[in-house]
Amino acid sequence: MLEQLGGVPGLVSSSLPVLVFVIVNAATGLTPAIWSAVGAGTAIAVWRLVRREALQPAVSGLLGVAVAAYVAHRTGSAKGFFLLGIWTSVLYGSAFVVSVLVRWPLVGVAWSLLNGHGWSWRQSREAVRSYDVASLAWAVLFFARFAVQYWLYNSDQTGWLAAARIAMGWPLTGAVLLLTVWVVRRGDRAAAAAEETVRAAVDPPDVDGWTR
Repeated sequence: MLEQLGGVPGLVSSSLPVLVFVIVNAATGLTPAIWSAVGAGTAIAVWRLVRREALQPAVSGLLGVAVAAYVAHRTGSAKGFFLLGIWTSVLYGSAFVVSVLVRWPLVGVAWSLLNGHGWSWRQSREAVRSYDVASLAWAVLFFARFAVQYWLYNSDQTGWLAAARIAMGWPLTGAVLLLTVWVVRRGDRAAAAAEETVRAAVDPPDVDGWTR
């Protein structure tokens, strides 16, 4: 999962365009800040491509910076640069909550797609409950981002908004990732036990200890 986010360097580099934007905006103004942020995002994407690192984080990161810069340009306000991330947090948080309510927790779904183990974990209540906990942890993270950053946005505190964006970005993401790894391991053990129980029921051993 961390690799899908570009690894630790990817999480850290995602903060650089934000820093560039805030610093240049304070020094020269909005338009130079927009172009500087886009330039920083482009440089990071090119650097990752040259090093033959994962393409998806580079492209998605550049696209996110470009859209954020466009919103700032259209609103004519530096705080508009953060608007996309604020509302995206609501969408992501809602998706995790809905996935838990419909009994398809996104952490379990993502893990199954990544490791190709299938959906046997859904037969285990303990495994589903473990993935529920991990999914709700991500929901809390995204809703916390929204609550803090939306308040700062309405308060016109662009500097603190940037600080919150960075502080609630990769550091908190790393913490939730660690929790997710721990919970997923528990879920895997529960899913394996459930699968073994189903397999034993379908193909029970005979009296000599050999399967039929």
